[in-house]
Amino acid sequence: MSRNYNFCAGPAALPDEVLDQLREEIPDWKGKGLSVMEMSHRSKEFVEIAEVAKQDFIDLLKVNNDYEVLFIQGGASLQFSMIPMNFLENKESICSYLDVGQWSKKAIKEAKKFGQIEIAASSANDSYKKYPKPESWKIHSESIFTHLVLNETIDGVCLRNLDNLPKTSLIADCSSCILSEPLDVSKFSMLYAGAQKNIGPSGLAIIVIKKDLLIEKGDLPAMMQYKTYADSDSMYNTPPTFAWYLSGMVFKWLKKNGGLLNQKIVNESKSNKLYSFIDQSDFYKNDIDKESRSMMNVPFLLGEDSLNSKFLSESEEKGLLNLAGHRSVGGMRASIYNGVPEEGVDALIEFMKEFEKSYG
Repeated sequence: MSRNYNFCAGPAALPDEVLDQLREEIPDWKGKGLSVMEMSHRSKEFVEIAEVAKQDFIDLLKVNNDYEVLFIQGGASLQFSMIPMNFLENKESICSYLDVGQWSKKAIKEAKKFGQIEIAASSANDSYKKYPKPESWKIHSESIFTHLVLNETIDGVCLRNLDNLPKTSLIADCSSCILSEPLDVSKFSMLYAGAQKNIGPSGLAIIVIKKDLLIEKGDLPAMMQYKTYADSDSMYNTPPTFAWYLSGMVFKWLKKNGGLLNQKIVNESKSNKLYSFIDQSDFYKNDIDKESRSMMNVPFLLGEDSLNSKFLSESEEKGLLNLAGHRSVGGMRASIYNGVPEEGVDALIEFMKEFEKSYG
C-alpha cells in the first residue's frame, strides 16, 4: 500500500507501524471475532485495553501519584469551558490567561463567561510571533489559576524553555506538543491535550490533573465535572473507545521506539532541518522569533502569495499533503508531529528546493 506524507495540523499523521497493526486487528481483535469498536466498554477485554493505555501514558510522561489521568470526549476545546466551570467559584472569581495565539484567544473567550479574566502576558502586539518569557508574566495576586497554551498550532509559536515557570497553579493546553519530548508534569496543576495531533483520533482529550483539584461542584452537570471522570475511571458513560484503543497503540509504539527522550531527538532533527532550509532560502520565510519556534508546527511564506495555489497543487502531486496554512494567517504550514517520519521532511525539503528553482 502506498502512503503519502501527511502534514495536516489535525487530525494528523499516525505512525505507519500502528496503522499496519490496526488493519490486522480491526476485523478480529486477538482472535475474539470482533473489533474493539464493537466491544462493550464494560467488558474485561476493553477495561484491560483502557488500563494499559492509561499506564503507558503515565510511564511515558513519568506522571507521579499526585495526579490523576482522565480520558474525556469532546477534545481540548471542551476544556476551555470545563476549566473555569470547575475551578472558579463565581463570576467575580479571578483567573489569569496568556494571550499568545489563536487557541489562547478561544480559551479566553470561553473563560470570560464564567469569571474575571486577567491577561498575564500577550504577544498580540508582536502579531503572535514571539512567546512572552515567563519572567515577564504579570499574574494577578488573586488568580485561582493561570492558563497557557504551550504550543500554538496555528501561529507556530511555542514556549520552549520551561525553566523559569512561576510557582503558581498553572494549567496548560499541550495539544500540539504533548509526547513530542519529555515534559516535567510537576510544574503544572493540570495539563490537557486533544488527541488528534500526537496521540490518536479526534474526539478525545487526555487530562493530567492534581488529585487535590478533584472537588465535587454540586451546581455542575456530572459530565462537566472532573471528579465524575476520576471516580468512574473515565467510564461514567460510554467513552470514545476506538480513540482510547488507538491512542494506546501509539503509546506502545512510543515506548518501543525509545520513549520521549528518543522522540525529542527525532523531532529536533526534523524541525532543525526544515527551519535551516527555510532560513538559508531567499524564497521562503519563517518570521517567528527563533527562540519561540514550534518544533511541531512550522509555518512559512513563499516569495509571492500568488504562487500559493501552485505550491499546494504541485506538492500534492508529489504526495505531500495538507500544507496549507490556517486561513487566519495564510501561507503554508508543515505540521511534523511524531507520526511524520524524517523521510517525509526530507521529501518536503527536496520539493521546496525544486519549486524554488522553478519559480524563485
